Amino acid sequence: MRRPIDGPTEGPADRRTGGPHNRRSTVNRLSAEDVTLAYDQRVIAEQLSVEIPDNSFTVIVGPNACGKSTLLRALSRMLKPSRGRVLLDGQVIQSMPAKKVARTLGLLPQSSIAPDGITVADLVGRGRYPHQGILRQWSTEDERVVREAMARTGIADLGERHVDELSGGQRQRVWIAMALAQETPLLLLDEPTTYLDIQHQIDVLDLCAELHEEQGRTLVAVLHDLNHAARYATHLIALREGKVIAQGAPKEIVTAELVERVFGLSCQVIDDPETGTPLIVPAARRARTAVKRAAAGQDAGGRTEAKVGAREVS
Repeated sequence: MRRPIDGPTEGPADRRTGGPHNRRSTVNRLSAEDVTLAYDQRVIAEQLSVEIPDNSFTVIVGPNACGKSTLLRALSRMLKPSRGRVLLDGQVIQSMPAKKVARTLGLLPQSSIAPDGITVADLVGRGRYPHQGILRQWSTEDERVVREAMARTGIADLGERHVDELSGGQRQRVWIAMALAQETPLLLLDEPTTYLDIQHQIDVLDLCAELHEEQGRTLVAVLHDLNHAARYATHLIALREGKVIAQGAPKEIVTAELVERVFGLSCQVIDDPETGTPLIVPAARRARTAVKRAAAGQDAGGRTEAKVGAREVS
């Protein structure tokens, strides 16, 4: 079947701390320099600088509304910084032709909306758009890439189904397949495990690790699950309130102190028995409650220290 060639659907290591002057000695393909990111007048981040190590599996983590997805949108050219610049291969990404960017950098957005009535195979085929041109239309190579992307994401048997008939998890895998079909050396994924059950979450993350390790692709993903991030990432960026709190290899930067600073969560960090990577074990509710009470100046019975003292004096 001939696939459409119209544009893709809009929608879908050392420990280091952040700061505008914290630069790596080598130049990487993708970076943001002193960017201010905002939606209208609402500023999300100011003077934010990050560099994505080449051939890494970089994961961005942080609490809700800290700027994770906003940063990814800026790195992918979907959001123009109000100050500073995003560089791709040494060029300001906004100055580059859209098709050139699309041949270099693929994106799986957080929310994706498919055209009404489109089939799975046709939607995945739209990932081949950057490779089309006046003299090059749909080819057997495009067909092969689409079939492989669908097989890798477990949707090979869904090709003729309409996307709007699928479950949320199936649709998410269709969008991932479209991003894979784009065959870019850099791939950005915003919450790729959303809507997926635990088995398919691991399948997707295993696929990301394979793309990184076996094909040498550079991946950047936003994940909510800190344990998944620590297990799969080769480079971790921890954000809070639009600022980089720490970045580096998970084993070198993930500590109980960092988790509490970034997420406000009391925990222990132990070695994952399967991989040896950091494993975050949240403190039990009783222990967390005791910590909160102590911070508020209360004893275990809920009385304030002042009241306890007054009773003892009397």
